[in-house]
Amino acid sequence: MADQEKEILEEEMEQDLSDAEELKEETEDEEPVSKEDKKAAKKQAKLNKKEDSYKEKIDQLEDRVKQKDKKDEQIEELNDRLKRQMAEFENFRKRTDKEKQAMFDTGAKSVIEKILPVVDNFERGLATVSEESKEDPFVDGMNRIYKQLMTELENIGVKPIEAVGQEFDPNFHNAVMQVESDEYESGVVAQELQKGYTYHDMVVRHSMVGVVQ
Repeated sequence: MADQEKEILEEEMEQDLSDAEELKEETEDEEPVSKEDKKAAKKQAKLNKKEDSYKEKIDQLEDRVKQKDKKDEQIEELNDRLKRQMAEFENFRKRTDKEKQAMFDTGAKSVIEKILPVVDNFERGLATVSEESKEDPFVDGMNRIYKQLMTELENIGVKPIEAVGQEFDPNFHNAVMQVESDEYESGVVAQELQKGYTYHDMVVRHSMVGVVQ
């Protein structure tokens, strides 16, 4: 809007300057007449005054344009600052969520470590049951409780570590003895003495194993 006003004023100013030039040429060609000279001088003074008024308005418009450009720069600077703050907040949120999840996983791991000996005792007890006693209601009830416990552990992300037949991996296996085997090659787990478990991708307890020498 300010640019349009400036263009209109400049056009009007050019027209008035053109009129002034014509008036000057006319006065130079004519014989000097006192009354006409005064009239021409008066008209010239009005034109000069009008010209000064146009220049003042143009200066004001130029100042308005400069102020507008300055405001645009301030708006752009504020937008950049807002984007940076939003990015910092998003990074903070992600970092906080990650720390909260790590704290939760640590707490869950501690609880699971306390439950695993109960699982071991269930498995030891059920392993001693003879074939004739497996249909006993008490044994059947214990077996159902054990299966329910293992299902719930699996639902929250607890899984047993594969051991027998796997190549020994110190990240998952704890070798407590060396054994001889015709079935497995050297460096392969041939015997599992105690089951290991993971919680999601975190080892809760390493498998206690015997490895082929």
